[in-house]
Amino acid sequence: MNERTGAGGARTAGGRCAAAARQPPAAHVCECAGLGGAGRGRFFFFFFFFFFEKSFPPQHAPVWRQFPATTVPATCAELPAPAGGSRPRAARPRGRMRANGSVLNGSVLPRDPPAGDAPRRPPWVTSTLAAILIFTIVVDLLGNLLVILSVYRNKKLRNAGNIFVVSLAIADLVVAIYPYPLVLTSVFHNGWNLGYLHCQISGFLMGLSVIGSIFNITGIAINRYCYICHSLRYDKLYSDKNSLCYVVLIWILTVVAIVPNLFVGSLQYDPRIYSCTFAQSVSSAYTIAVVFFHFLLPMAIVTFCYLRIWILVIQVRRRVKPDNNPRLKPHDFRNFLTMFVVFVLFAVCWAPLNFIGLAVAVNPETVIPRIPEWLFVSSYYMAYFNSCLNAIIYGLLNQNFRREYKRIIVSFCTAKVFFQDSSNDAADRVKSKPSPLLTNNNQVKVDSV
Repeated sequence: MNERTGAGGARTAGGRCAAAARQPPAAHVCECAGLGGAGRGRFFFFFFFFFFEKSFPPQHAPVWRQFPATTVPATCAELPAPAGGSRPRAARPRGRMRANGSVLNGSVLPRDPPAGDAPRRPPWVTSTLAAILIFTIVVDLLGNLLVILSVYRNKKLRNAGNIFVVSLAIADLVVAIYPYPLVLTSVFHNGWNLGYLHCQISGFLMGLSVIGSIFNITGIAINRYCYICHSLRYDKLYSDKNSLCYVVLIWILTVVAIVPNLFVGSLQYDPRIYSCTFAQSVSSAYTIAVVFFHFLLPMAIVTFCYLRIWILVIQVRRRVKPDNNPRLKPHDFRNFLTMFVVFVLFAVCWAPLNFIGLAVAVNPETVIPRIPEWLFVSSYYMAYFNSCLNAIIYGLLNQNFRREYKRIIVSFCTAKVFFQDSSNDAADRVKSKPSPLLTNNNQVKVDSV
């Protein structure tokens, strides 16, 4: 008997432990401890509690996790070495993806986290998150395609300012085509099972869309500011060629801003939100820089531009100067208001997530334990939901887009969507021109979106 517990016995025990490392904790312990004597009693003890756990609904905590760490060994290395042999070592998982949980989750999950790594939640929570994603994907795809088709088909909408609107629609489309469907798949499987490469691509495209959106919103605000407050130089600054160059520059800056994430290792899977996204706890300095340059600074620029526009428009409408005789039509004001609402909703949807990240980066030890999981998850899904709102805002507040939406939907079945020009009518063209607002030395114009 002692001869069999030598080197050969050690290899057999090591083989059992390597296989048992992929099994539930109860079976893991029994395989490592052996089935003889006290090992057999331990086997039946943990076998009973393992199946006792399975009889409860998912929201109940696993029974075996309620025992102290010394009761249930985490690995075979914690067991005493068998007589006459070496201590067996459990097999290490290979080729899997690291989860985003080193600090915020309190532990590091294995790569390619299985379904059991997702937090246990009531079924209605998962169903709600899935419903939000499905609605966002459908409205995002249909709405932003309508925006692009509207600008393409309607000559009244083909202007320098709307080049940025189309670029913003493309940024919103990116997440609906690839990252969001992968997140929805993760929700349905209760864990990420698509591999490391898809996780990195999904996180990269999601960051590309977010930063592209905020940079395009900044470009739109600067365009409106120049159009209204510096209208005499607007045509020179925003010719068709220059506007196209500005859009290309926006996307180059967007790519430059997101590439460092691939080297810092901040694109990780977070089981709380079922997404591969930016890990706020990887580097405090990097997180602070991201929040400042990708959110706070653009928001400050946009706020300055729109504040100046509001001041000028209010002065014109109230006729602050006696020698002014301005005329501001209601539809001109609504056209300006459209892009202002786009900015406000973006800021409202993305501010909670950015401020949470900033707080975590400044003082992680104090802030992390105080952030409720519901607040963290809600901030992410509110940010995701923003990508489908812009097309709805255009349809509600802008008459030109609303008319074109109707024409596209009506003409879709007649196969004229891509070929029919819906703005051939000269009377409509004259009606669509913005009304001038005359001041002392400057002509103030409110652009049609």
